[in-house]
Amino acid sequence: MSVKKVAMACTVCGRRNYFVPENPRRTERLVLNKYCKYCGKKTEHRETK
Repeated sequence: MSVKKVAMACTVCGRRNYFVPENPRRTERLVLNKYCKYCGKKTEHRETK
């Protein structure tokens, strides 16, 4: 069984930089502060569908 992954997109530039395992019990979209190599700083990243 393979783990389904979802993309994390930067809220500043919109690029998808990270992939995290999907959690079916999570009802809201995941939001994390991650480093964006395109913006060159830590920005908020949101789970995309």
